[in-house]
Amino acid sequence: MSQQRSIVHMDLDSFFVSVERLFDDKLKGKPILIGGTGDRGVVASCSYESRVFGVHSAMPMRIARQLCPEAIIIKGDFERYSKKSHEITEIIREQVPLFEKSSIDEFYIDYTGMDRFFGCFKMAHELRQKILHESGLPISLGLSENKTVSKIATGEAKPNNEKEIPYGTEKPFLAPLPVKKIPMIGEKTAHTLHGMGVKKIHTLQIMPEELLESAFGKNGRILWNKANGIDRSPVVPYTEAKSISTETTFSQDTIDVPKLEATLVAMAEQLATKLRQKKQLTCCVSVKIRYSDFDTHTMQQRIPYTAADHTLIPIIKELFRKLYNRRLLIRLIGIRFSALVNGHYQINLFEDTQESVRLYQALDRINIKYGDKTVCRAIGINAKRHNFNPFNGLST
Repeated sequence: MSQQRSIVHMDLDSFFVSVERLFDDKLKGKPILIGGTGDRGVVASCSYESRVFGVHSAMPMRIARQLCPEAIIIKGDFERYSKKSHEITEIIREQVPLFEKSSIDEFYIDYTGMDRFFGCFKMAHELRQKILHESGLPISLGLSENKTVSKIATGEAKPNNEKEIPYGTEKPFLAPLPVKKIPMIGEKTAHTLHGMGVKKIHTLQIMPEELLESAFGKNGRILWNKANGIDRSPVVPYTEAKSISTETTFSQDTIDVPKLEATLVAMAEQLATKLRQKKQLTCCVSVKIRYSDFDTHTMQQRIPYTAADHTLIPIIKELFRKLYNRRLLIRLIGIRFSALVNGHYQINLFEDTQESVRLYQALDRINIKYGDKTVCRAIGINAKRHNFNPFNGLST
């Protein structure tokens, strides 16, 4: 018989808003919208006070302002949020045996086997109190036998609270909740389920697996399992050593700067697409050059978490210009994105409009379906295409 697991999910409440309130007490209790400040901007985060008016993240700022005209609009500071995220990560790292950072403000912790020594809920409670005390940020948690139920429990505990779902009570806990509470269910799937007369998780629990599989393919079986509180997915150990990189060795050494920059742009586009495809973000960019005499130099820069080409490319160009100071022939150039975190698709919502968000989504769909560089920037169109190796994270 397999060991009963104890999985904690922790989620910082309205993370961006909470960080802003740390630096400005006047924002407490006020409706806050964070994101693009223009009418064409997008809401990156919003306070609970604004959500009661129907506002939610990823909503066009123009509509959010109409729904909540009294809201205070803040462009946001992603570098500040990244620093606070690192701070929370380090607190968790020091306290737990195994954790996964699933996004900038979300964590899974595996306390399996610790119950007989300390008591998992007690440890989770103490960790939450430590985070509250040391960071000043509100955080909620859920504890259950698996990741899905714990994540849903966290949602039910919010704001700034905690909830335990004892082993064996997963199904009755989930049963009365709306189907949209299941993490994998988005707007489209929820609409399809509502059309089938399925609004509560209880209905999903008693439906035949085969029916869901015929309607949603292999995802139907996963959906049935989650509705019934079944999820064996492991907590993946978090490490900031994860990276993806690519490099190009030229057939002839070159001093052609426009050609070198075009190659860097093409490589950056390809790696950024891979990040978004894998739902990852980077906060560290490195550029490498190797001269014809094999003398090799690298330079890196820490940045706010991103997976957006237009944020990464200027940084890569700047690093290259700082690095390329010998004016000798170059044999090889490379770039590397490191300190990756798993997370939802996310570009810089503080600066991007709805159109640019949709543009990235459309470009990724096309390039993933038809191959890299099907659509790309004109500057990189003649640059060498790189084949990505998923086993070592390198492109060749």
